[in-house]
Amino acid sequence: MKISSKIYSAIILIFLFAPIVVMLFFSFNDAKSLSVFSGFSLRWYEELMGDRNTLESVKNTLILAASATVISTVMGTAAAMGINKIRSRWYKAAMNTVTDIPMTNPDIITGISLMLMFVFVGRLMGSATSLNFWTMLVAHVTFCLPYVILQVLPKFQQMDKSLPEAAMDLGCTPLKAFFKVELPEILPGIITGAIMAFTLSLDDFVISYFTAGNDFETLPIRIYGMTKKTVTPKMYALATIIFFVTMTLLLISNFVDNEDQRRLRELKKKKHLPSK
Repeated sequence: MKISSKIYSAIILIFLFAPIVVMLFFSFNDAKSLSVFSGFSLRWYEELMGDRNTLESVKNTLILAASATVISTVMGTAAAMGINKIRSRWYKAAMNTVTDIPMTNPDIITGISLMLMFVFVGRLMGSATSLNFWTMLVAHVTFCLPYVILQVLPKFQQMDKSLPEAAMDLGCTPLKAFFKVELPEILPGIITGAIMAFTLSLDDFVISYFTAGNDFETLPIRIYGMTKKTVTPKMYALATIIFFVTMTLLLISNFVDNEDQRRLRELKKKKHLPSK
């Protein structure tokens, strides 16, 4: 039984990571071939650095992802705080259901519905172009926001409810009590939510495709346009860089989660220690 489970796990890992390994390996190939490795070279990385259009799309993607991350993190933290303070069980359940809709809704439905809304509002306002950077930003905040709430809300629920009350009893204003007492407690959730929002925004294609204007092109949209012609190996180099950036963010997120779990275990141990 143990042998079969190990074999099954190995097969799953091979299917998951074999394509990535092939991409990483051939991004250093001197030739364009995907079947013959003619020698180690940084040729495609050098060509990537000289491709102005691709670098411009990378810059656009980073600006969009960073903006969506900051906005969705601030709004998601505030929303999680508000949901946590709701006392009505049914109202809280309704709010949680509404929050989960963007995550469970298919991306293509979200993209089309947002596009129709932006076009409708743009025509009402008499705008010549309804889709631009701002419509993409609103769309990215829309689908990133629930993931931030999902990470921050449990931290509010784990926190001792008496902490902010004690801070206000000692003279803190509600705002000061939040920054001095509550924020350090929920910070791991905020960091994890921000990292998740950034990675989701970074690689989104479907929603971006429907809400993008002609004057703002993100990297996934550019790569999709290139697949209609020929994908050069410099895209393998770019995908390799993105893979390592995403992997780094994932490791940071896991590290933050592990540190938070360790801190919670230590607090529980201290609570169960007999008082002297």
